[in-house]
Amino acid sequence: MKLQIKQKNMRKILITNDDGIEANGIIRLAEAAKEFGEVWVIAPRHQKSAASHSITLRQQIEIKKFDFPVEGVKAYACGGTPADCVRVGSLGVMPYKPDVVLSGINYGYNAATDIQYSATAGAAFEAAFQGFGAIALSENAGDCTEVTDHYLRELLEEYIDVRPGIYNIVNINFPGCKLSECKGILRGRKTSKGSFFHDGYRLIETKEDGTDIYMVNGIYNEEADENSDFRAILDKYVSVGIVSNIK
Repeated sequence: MKLQIKQKNMRKILITNDDGIEANGIIRLAEAAKEFGEVWVIAPRHQKSAASHSITLRQQIEIKKFDFPVEGVKAYACGGTPADCVRVGSLGVMPYKPDVVLSGINYGYNAATDIQYSATAGAAFEAAFQGFGAIALSENAGDCTEVTDHYLRELLEEYIDVRPGIYNIVNINFPGCKLSECKGILRGRKTSKGSFFHDGYRLIETKEDGTDIYMVNGIYNEEADENSDFRAILDKYVSVGIVSNIK
């Protein structure tokens, strides 16, 4: 893997997410990223989870300056998807191309087969397609962020200048356990073929006109293949791996 070193004052960093520009995770990420370069936040105005790599082609995209709660960060709320944020941000809003795009910190893991639906990963893949460094960051959907907050700066320093290639992203998942329970970092994790939920659909209503209404009904799963991102998280490790969008 090729490592390219840049001085802090040379790096241009674009941050986005899929939880919305007011999410706690993106605020914490921007605060940490300030140590590594000039930070721009261009993120969805509202929740856009599970949008994958979708982009807007036939509608206008609204961009508005946003009063972001991290000093020194230029921030804009976007009416499009996370991948739109990367595209319009790097190709329109910013006066220069970013060196790296950080996507996250997502509220909920983006690992195993679930990553294909992830708009956090989708934004990172768009960054990779555009030729930028691309890192997706996610954590457990809970209140405990001790592990994330402890390891975040260390992993940004390690991977912010890594360029894994046009089809690849760095994918980092932080377990939601107490820091005292975390066993450390596992690098080189492969993407598990399993999933956190075995999904089905449940019929919840049949209307008078014959329309059936279904809702997803997932059954939680902890069966994970060895050396995978899923296994690492379940075993209370920080998982780091390179994810490719081609097989």
